[in-house]
Amino acid sequence: MITVHHLNESRSQRILWLLEELGLPYEIKFYRRDATTNLAPPELTAIHPLGKSPVITDDGRVIAESGAIVDYIVRRHANGRLAPDPASADYDTYQEWLHYAEGSAMLPLMLNLYTMRLGEAAAPLTPRINDEIGNHLGYVDASLAGRDYLLGDFTAADVQMSFVGEVGRVFGRLADKPNLSAWVDRLHARPAYKRALERGGAYAIGQ
Repeated sequence: MITVHHLNESRSQRILWLLEELGLPYEIKFYRRDATTNLAPPELTAIHPLGKSPVITDDGRVIAESGAIVDYIVRRHANGRLAPDPASADYDTYQEWLHYAEGSAMLPLMLNLYTMRLGEAAAPLTPRINDEIGNHLGYVDASLAGRDYLLGDFTAADVQMSFVGEVGRVFGRLADKPNLSAWVDRLHARPAYKRALERGGAYAIGQ
């Protein structure tokens, strides 16, 4: 059985959601952030040397990194669900979204999170970070024009990309991104998303 090593208020929430979408059995091992530093507890390093979440264990394997975990679960356990036919052009687009989420889209959002704590010291970086956030969120918004999900039908790419939209909303960057904002609402309305919240616990990022 898949074990999700789940850190509160983290990207591992979307792994729980993916498993709920697929109706797969899984168990959760809970970890709490340090109340002072907000960092993951050292116990996670016993699972993976980076001490980060998400990480899963399954049949003796330890898999870290959100995109790799999503890909692993879909390839090994989904029986063709939540991904296009690997021989299709849509599959290439699907893979692009899986990698884009953390490879490009999240970088300016995370830089914004860190530089917000610097106050005026961050001023030289702020315009570039804002431009990049606008560029990436605008790209996703345009990609969703005329469709409910990134590839038309719901896939695991929407699960992987959800964190981008959620963090964008937390930073107040979706007011002029109607397609992206509606997509986030659509994701949050899915029954499997709600079931994952019930199992995983409070997730303020998704609000």
